Amino acid sequence: MPKLKTKSSAKKRFKVTGSGKIKRKHAFKSHILTKKSKKRKLKLTHHTLVHKSDEANIKQQLNLK
Repeated sequence: MPKLKTKSSAKKRFKVTGSGKIKRKHAFKSHILTKKSKKRKLKLTHHTLVHKSDEANIKQQLNLK
């Protein structure tokens, strides 16, 4: 059985925590920042967890069981 490759895009975007959950960054923080409030930009800075319904799909892309 050959080794399975991970999706490069998923490898760059997601990290697995010690408990097995998947971390992601928030979107909408790269440009057009002048119209966004300071509070909104601060909340977008921090990482968050992937939603439970998307976890299986991302684990498949990362070749996790």
